[in-house]
Amino acid sequence: MVKINGEFVDFSGRSVQEALEHEGYSEKRVAVEINGEIVPKATYESTILNDGDVMEVVSFVGGG
Repeated sequence: MVKINGEFVDFSGRSVQEALEHEGYSEKRVAVEINGEIVPKATYESTILNDGDVMEVVSFVGGG
């Protein structure tokens, strides 16, 4: 199990990009951190989530 933004989901063995798509995030408007480390956007497809990982996704929104 992987913890994404406080919720446990079964994404072990999947890429960060797959997790973002499944959760409905646009990779252009988010920042991702896994176990306290920022994940570069260029590696979302190749970064594989492991059992016990904690992934935080921060969405950017415009406004004023």
